[in-house]
Order: sequence, then C-alpha cells, then structure tokens
Amino acid sequence: MILVLVWVAVLIAVAVLYLRQVYSRFSRYGVKQFRPVPILGNMTRILLKQDHFVDDTMRYYNSFPEERFVGKFEFIKELVVIRDIELVKKIAVKDFEHFLDHRSMFSSSDSFFSRNLFSLKGQEWKDMRSTLSPAFTSSKMRMMVPFMVEVGDQMMAAIKNKIKESGNGYIDIECKDLTTRYANDVIASCAFGLKVDSHNETDNEFYTMGKLSSTFNFRQMLVFFFIANAPTVAKILKLDFLSEAAKKFFRNLVLDTMKNRELNHIIRPDMIHLLMEAKKGKLTHEEIKSNAVTAGFATVEESAVGQKEITRVWTDEDLIAQAVLFFIAGFETVSSGMSFLLYELAVNPDVQERLAQEIKENDAKNGGKFDFNSIQNLQYMDMVVSELLRLWPPGAALDRICTKDYNLGKPNDKAKHDFIVRKGTGISIPAFAFHRDPQFFPNPEKFDPERFSEENKHNIQSFAYMPFGIGPRNCIGSRFALCEMKVMAYQILQHMEVSPCERTCIPAKLDTETFNMRLKGGHWLRFRPRQ
Repeated sequence: MILVLVWVAVLIAVAVLYLRQVYSRFSRYGVKQFRPVPILGNMTRILLKQDHFVDDTMRYYNSFPEERFVGKFEFIKELVVIRDIELVKKIAVKDFEHFLDHRSMFSSSDSFFSRNLFSLKGQEWKDMRSTLSPAFTSSKMRMMVPFMVEVGDQMMAAIKNKIKESGNGYIDIECKDLTTRYANDVIASCAFGLKVDSHNETDNEFYTMGKLSSTFNFRQMLVFFFIANAPTVAKILKLDFLSEAAKKFFRNLVLDTMKNRELNHIIRPDMIHLLMEAKKGKLTHEEIKSNAVTAGFATVEESAVGQKEITRVWTDEDLIAQAVLFFIAGFETVSSGMSFLLYELAVNPDVQERLAQEIKENDAKNGGKFDFNSIQNLQYMDMVVSELLRLWPPGAALDRICTKDYNLGKPNDKAKHDFIVRKGTGISIPAFAFHRDPQFFPNPEKFDPERFSEENKHNIQSFAYMPFGIGPRNCIGSRFALCEMKVMAYQILQHMEVSPCERTCIPAKLDTETFNMRLKGGHWLRFRPRQ
C-alpha cells in the first residue's frame, strides 16, 4: 500500500513538473497569456459554456492591446494568437511557406475530411488547389446563378404559401432554418445536379445528411478540440466528424451521379461535371484580366500557387472528399452568413429600404431578369454584403500550423527576447476581432455599408479585412458564396419586408451551446409581403 502511494506521489510530482514546464513556455519569453488551468489550459470558459468561441477570441484580442501576439493553451497544446497586422501579412503571404498548412483537425486518412482541400498539406494541397481553382472562376459562377435563382423562386413560393395559410398577412420565420434549406437546395442543384425542395419536403435525405454533417454541437466541439490537440490518439480511436451513414450517402451520391452522366453522356455545368473534368485533366486556367469584374469587394483572387498546370491523377475518393467539402461549406458557412444578413437588414430598416429600392430599379431596368451581370451591377448590394462579412465573417479565426521554426520577433516593446515559433505550433489569426477593431473600422459595432462605398472603401486596410481568408490559402469558393448570398437577398427583398418580432434576439448574442455561429434563441424574424 505504501509503495502504491509512493508511486502515485511520484506520478503526481512528474505531472506537475511537466505541466509547469509546458505552461511556462510563453512567460519565459515575455509573451502575455491568461493563466492556464492544469490539463484544460485556457479552454475552461468554452467548456463551461460561459463564452462562445467567438467571444473567447475577442477576449484574447482585446485584453492585450499592446501586444503583437499572445499565447493560448488548448489543453496542453500551445497556440499563438496574432494581433499585429504586419505579422498577419508575413504569416499569410510573405513567409507563407513557413505556415503552409492548416492544423491537423481530422484524424483518419480514411476520412473524407482529411482528403479535402482544407485539410490537405504541402505539395498535395498545392496540386489540389491548382486542379480545382479553374472550377471557381467568374465564368463558371455565371453558369450557376440560374440554378440559384430557380431554388430562390422555390423558396419564395413556399414563404408566400405559408403567409397565405397563416391568415395574418405575415409569418415569423426562424431564418437559420430558412437559409439552411435554401443553401441545401442550391448545393443539391449547383454541385450534384439534383432538384430538392427542402421547404416542402422538410426531412428529405439530402437535407438530413447535410444537417447531421455540418452541425457542430457541444459534443462535436469537444471531438474537434480533441482531434486538433491529440491527433495520434484520435486516429487510434478512429474519431471522425462524419458518421458511417453519411460517408456511404456521399460516396454513393457522387459515384452514382458520375456513372450516370458518363453512361448517358449528360453534361450539366455544375460541380460534379467540373470534378469529372478535373479528374480527366480537362479543366484549364483562364487568363485573368486585370479589369475583370468580380462577384464583389470581398472576392479573394487566386494566387500563383493555384494557377499552375497539374498533371496529377486524383482518385474517386479524393473527388468525393472535395464534393463533401463543397456541401458542408455551402450548407453551413453560407447559410450562417445569409441568416445574419437577414438579421441586420431587419434591425436596420433604413439599409433594407435602400437595398430594396436598388433591387426594384434593377428589376424595372432589366424587365425582371436577374443574372450574374445584375449581381455585378448592384453597387449597394455589394456594400451591404461586404459590411455583413465584416461584422459577421463566416470564418471567425484563420488557423495555420508552423511547418518550419520561425522567428516572430518580440511580443511587445518591453520584451528582451525574440519568440521562436516551433515547428508544429498552431497559429490563430482572429479575423472576427480584426474586423471589430476601431483602429481599422471606426465605430465597429455599427452595421454601416457606407464603409464600402466608392468614396470610402480605399480607406480599408487590405489585411485587416479577411472574410474569406488571405494569402494563397484563402477560400476558393468566395465567388460562389457571394453570388448565393446576393441572389437570396435579392429575391427575398424583392417580395418581402423583413422586421424583428417578439422572439428576435436584440442585441445579438451568440449561442454558447454550439460551435456554429448562431444567435441565442434562434434567428427569428417577421416576413410580410412588400407593398
């Protein structure tokens, strides 16, 4: 018994010394941090649901105003949070090769998540980026806008029918549910060539699998952090975000669709077709003109990394992985942006009315026609969406992992030593916090589209605005996301007035029960036919 107690005491002493060594890494170099809790690190407030991940990000950014970067511990794994815009530029662009990859968040090489564009590393990522980038040009997006409009017409018909059935002349709608169903049907059409009506067929398989695969509840959030911080253990335990049923669904969906098109010589300008072309090596890079009109101010351009000709052959599993990524990104990220857009339009009626007037004028000018050219020409629409992406960016924080030891310099003016980021250390760039820093955006909590007017947008510091990321690893689907958001806003405001109702969350408060960006109590708004 005494021997057991001695061994327990020894193990506790070893653990204490180890944790003391780990948790003193930042303080030894004068890097500021919040005091970590043993084992949990700085995760306590998130784990206890006191803060949403976004609120925690803001707390780190705002608590150390004199620092260029600060330290954070996700359990016992160190993470460097960047606060200096010049460092952002170096990490994301100038010294990109030192921070080429995202952190390891997906444990198994068999997971579709581990084989998609977000998760691939090194040269394999570069090759996949070059393979896929021709699929996301403006000319390709132009062909997909009609599919988005068709889905929007379907959504509007459902809303009008529900208002008619209510007998009140209006209905209250949970807008996250509305936008998720819209985004689901857009992805079904634009990516897979399927006609799905999630507003009337509420529990269709496509929607059910999408919701299951993209909703990060508290349990999945824990799995996420576990995989990110203990990837080896997670791999042994075979932890994955996708259920076996979801994997089977996506595999059959992609392969059966490809097989059917090959056999019947079907050509439809959607993502499945572009993936089939990519597999055959038939996707080519278009010449990018300097005066080409983009899908909006927030569009991110392809770097030289993504414009190289690639002869690499990809497997069916690789293509399925990319289809899964398109699906989940389109299902959750875009729908989140659209639900916040409707919220801001509802609580800022002056902005809503000005945008509705622009839509009305465009409708009259083009005889009711709405296409990619309309998207390009709606100036105020772009200002509104650009401001929405500043206030509620889809990616609250950008992550990287250091692939080669890197000197970040001194954390502040008083520090005596440079801080060397070791290979394998995670880097976080808090986009949400930069977007709400009064140094870059005066009166940052105000929803003010005028920031992005022709007269003012030149004042925006480029690396302080990053709704779709920055550098070569930016979001490949920014044009698609912008088109989808604008098409939905156009169709809703063309026919509806959106206003707060009794259940609207004012002021906005994020729900701590989920990793996703959602308002506490839901995104409830009132829809009434526009007079």
